[in-house]
Amino acid sequence: MPTWNSRGLRGSTLEELLNKTNAKYLENNLALIQKIPTPITPIKIDKQSRHITLAYFEQKSTVDYIGVVQGIPVCFDAKECHTNTFPLANIHEHQVKFMENFEKQDGIAFFLLYFTVIDKFYYLSLRELLKFWNRALNGGRKSFRCDELNEKYFLKKESGVFVPYLDGIQQDLEDRE
Repeated sequence: MPTWNSRGLRGSTLEELLNKTNAKYLENNLALIQKIPTPITPIKIDKQSRHITLAYFEQKSTVDYIGVVQGIPVCFDAKECHTNTFPLANIHEHQVKFMENFEKQDGIAFFLLYFTVIDKFYYLSLRELLKFWNRALNGGRKSFRCDELNEKYFLKKESGVFVPYLDGIQQDLEDRE
């Protein structure tokens, strides 16, 4: 089972930007999005600093964030990628199943990807992910490249919002019609 300190602070930059974005969306009455904590069981605790130095995950997490945007239930997971190629191994089958079930309940499920190498955010709808996912299941590539992604889902930076994912949701809704 993976341990907490084996993953370090991977994704903490994106998480901090999303938390600030979510606070701004709440302040403007646009969305109510909550970070879902991943339950851990501490194994080692530094007695002086009282910091957890080793822990294991109690259960598989589903998504990082869940909430509602203008009456629409949404859930999403945030992933950082340090190259132009995103490995599907960073997404787990239980996450995909949860998101599929979430969408069956008329919610919107997606991934927010941050390609640090090009400093761009991408809104990856569950529909688009499933194309790559099924390709891998059928013996194809187990990753996808930035140049395979739909250009209109790269999020454009706005003033006052760090990760403008509401724009991605709006585009997603338009494409569903």
